[in-house]
Amino acid sequence: MRRAQRPAALVAVVAVAGSLLLAPPAAAGPELPEPAPDYCGDQCHHILPPGQNGNATFADLVSHLLLGTRPPHSDDQIQKYDDLIGGYSHLTTDTIREFFNDNSFGVEPDEVERIYQPREDVTIVRDKTAGIPHVYGNTRDGTTFGAGFATAEDKLFLMDVLRRAGRGEVTSFAGGAPMNRELEQQFFAVAPYTEQELQRQIDTVAAQGERGAQALADARSYLDGINAYIERAHRGRYFPGEYVATGHVDPITNAGRIEPFRLTDLVVLAALVGAQFGGGGGGEVRNAIARMELHERFGPERGEQVWRTFRGENDPEAITTLHDGRSFPYGTTPEDPRGVALPDPGSVTAQPLVHDAYGSALEPAEPDSQPDAEAPRPATDDPVESLRGLFDDGVVPGGMGERRGMSNALVVSGEHTASGNPVAVFGPQTGYFAPQLLTLQELQGPGISSRGASFAGLSFYTLLGRGQDYAWSATTASQDIIDTYAVELCEPDGSAPTKESGFYRFHGECLPFRTVERENHWTPNLGDDTEAGGYRLVSFRTRYGPVTHRATVDGKPVAYTTARTTFLHEVDSIVGFQMFNDPAAITSAQDFQRAAQEINYTFNWFYVDADDTAYFNSGANVVRQPVVDPSMPIVSDPAYEWQGWNPADNTFAEVPMSAHPNSVNQDYYTSWNNKQAPGTAADTMEKNAVQRGDLLDSRVGALVERGEVTRADLTRAMAEAGVTDLRVERVLPDLLRVIDSAPVEDPDTAALVDLLRDWAADGGKRVETEPGSREYAHAEAIELLDAWWPLLVRGQFEPALGTEAYQALTDVMGINESPSGWQNGEPGLQVGQPHQGSAFQYGWFGQVSKDLRGVLGEQVPGGFGEPLCGGGDLGACRDVLLDALVEAAAVPSERTYPGDADCEPGDQWCADALIHNKIGGIAQDEISWQNRPTYQQVVEFPARRP
Repeated sequence: MRRAQRPAALVAVVAVAGSLLLAPPAAAGPELPEPAPDYCGDQCHHILPPGQNGNATFADLVSHLLLGTRPPHSDDQIQKYDDLIGGYSHLTTDTIREFFNDNSFGVEPDEVERIYQPREDVTIVRDKTAGIPHVYGNTRDGTTFGAGFATAEDKLFLMDVLRRAGRGEVTSFAGGAPMNRELEQQFFAVAPYTEQELQRQIDTVAAQGERGAQALADARSYLDGINAYIERAHRGRYFPGEYVATGHVDPITNAGRIEPFRLTDLVVLAALVGAQFGGGGGGEVRNAIARMELHERFGPERGEQVWRTFRGENDPEAITTLHDGRSFPYGTTPEDPRGVALPDPGSVTAQPLVHDAYGSALEPAEPDSQPDAEAPRPATDDPVESLRGLFDDGVVPGGMGERRGMSNALVVSGEHTASGNPVAVFGPQTGYFAPQLLTLQELQGPGISSRGASFAGLSFYTLLGRGQDYAWSATTASQDIIDTYAVELCEPDGSAPTKESGFYRFHGECLPFRTVERENHWTPNLGDDTEAGGYRLVSFRTRYGPVTHRATVDGKPVAYTTARTTFLHEVDSIVGFQMFNDPAAITSAQDFQRAAQEINYTFNWFYVDADDTAYFNSGANVVRQPVVDPSMPIVSDPAYEWQGWNPADNTFAEVPMSAHPNSVNQDYYTSWNNKQAPGTAADTMEKNAVQRGDLLDSRVGALVERGEVTRADLTRAMAEAGVTDLRVERVLPDLLRVIDSAPVEDPDTAALVDLLRDWAADGGKRVETEPGSREYAHAEAIELLDAWWPLLVRGQFEPALGTEAYQALTDVMGINESPSGWQNGEPGLQVGQPHQGSAFQYGWFGQVSKDLRGVLGEQVPGGFGEPLCGGGDLGACRDVLLDALVEAAAVPSERTYPGDADCEPGDQWCADALIHNKIGGIAQDEISWQNRPTYQQVVEFPARRP
């Protein structure tokens, strides 16, 4: 069930609105520029749903409400993206165009939709297929100016929302809906900067030699382009209609203001992207609590063994992107760690962000349970009132704010392909939004030649895409660049401190916490019954970073802080991205690796050209003291601080480039946010014996062994992995072996086992009976497993671990991330992003497998030693699994798939479906679940530049 449409106004309003806010006038005259040199030979393709255009005028929004229409190019890529699931098995190299758009440089004359010049030194060409801007600058300033102008044309309101989110100011801009509050709080907690600190980051990068100065010039001309569009669109009344819906511009008088963009806004957007996709670590307090509970339950020696198995820091069974025999040690726990600051049991409390709340801010920012399906709102004939009602749930209804995996990559070297040239299928998983967070573009000008995707508002360079004879992409790596320090609290008069004290000890001094604040106040939208409200967001900061928790350690009050290597350095990566776009800078795989080294976010970078493939793991990897355990809170003492650390500017000694996981021309690379290389510690518990990267690695490895791999082969492997339930392919065989250790006597129970067995034999896929049916093949088995998994995990582990330790471990990592998102068998306890596609990254998949294999009597590398399930007895463990299976079969569909504002309770297909979260007024139709990148390239270069 789609979300109920908002109240309709009179159809005549469309005509009235159209007379008030007009579409931008078409400009004529410029000639079609010559395309840049392109060595891909029509073998570069890409896709980004739902569509390039994310701007809708007031008239467009009214028409969408009344008639269901959408602006041109706002939904013309979603169907191609969806069609791959029903068509991948028959995909050939000749039919790739049916599922991906051409990603060649330039626009053919008969494909030109519009040519215009926002300034004399730049020409923008929009293509008919997808409305993508192809920007040709006669000067470098013109190129980046055109990039800013075109991005504002496509994504202005989105960019505005994101800059507010990064500052913790969404509610003052768009109202106090719970989701708006949740969003601003999450991002403010990670990057609570003052305006002076944002400017200082710009000044620091500008001082980094010629490339730094060029980056500043590029950013300034990019902002000029954004602001030129804002001024013209406001004057011409074709600005995004959401500014009317949120009360910022009057639709009749045109009074109001769309605030120009500033350089510091770009820093905010970079911080937001980095927080979402480019960091790792930071869960040390949760780790400490879980580890302490296990020690309490089992004693120090056995408790430590169980903890290390759950954590899987260097699980010998984990697949790794690099498999050439080399090791890259980083972030591991020393044999005898010192300086660990474990909290006293029960003493940890979260540091509140919200202060002085009043009115509707007193309501919880996050619902206690899944909301019921939305009821229709009362009808109104006022189009402005109707549109303002669009944002009662927030400008971002859900799906943002949680750190998300950025995936995936499949790359095969030319030694194993049919053509002798490398092939790649890769792209980022950035979630599903309408409009999309990414924007597509081609940039051609002095020192810039690229085409691909960038985050809206950061698109003066292409961040993921292709150059003239090479292409690149990334996945989130998440190696540990965040540490937690326990700072001792104090009082300046020497009196005894408490957990609430406002001072902390640093190098012998008692210093006050520094506070960064945001004032947020909102009034209800028209037609909204909620109260006005407001609050202050306050971040307490130390020289070790923002405070996240308070506790006692050995009876003494402390504050736990987050020290992040990229803190105060959000835009340092700009130089690396600049190099990616410069054809003179990237002439080889080694050049690409050197450019990737300039990026301080934790990404796995992949590169292909006609001859070579390459991999590099970027990130500001810190050199820690050898006695420090980065997975646990650390005593705030100089003996345990980062080597070479300067707290004034957060600089430190970094791991050299050669020690970062890297490779050129390995037989193949796969990445789905799995472990980078042997020796590189996992930042969380999921990079172990079973991880979703297994689905790619097994398929690509088989293709390479067969030889003569094609783009179609690699695309099919990606698509098949993207509809496969990881639990069926990798864990169900272990479950069945335990169950099959004795006959299943009860025929009803045996039938349940056979349902799962049959689904596994058919590939374990979550696919429709036929495209568009909205019913799964093997629907009964899918529902059975979805209900069984949380019950079997609890039954397998909780009796042995005890309730406290079991719960503490689920706080470190949820037990499940199936597409519909439910865990622990209880509605409201979610992990991952329901309706957001990405699935099976987090979950106790490897832990379940290891323990079951131990019960079966196998020697399990990195295992639990004594098995936990059924007290280690095979028969008892088997009974636990079968009892849970019978219980699962009795769970009503409405509990397994409880429904929400978009789906009826019990609707299995809809519970999994991808739903583009609106950041504005244009909604999209849901599509079938698929676990694949949001933006994706299919690439094979047959030639290189001379």
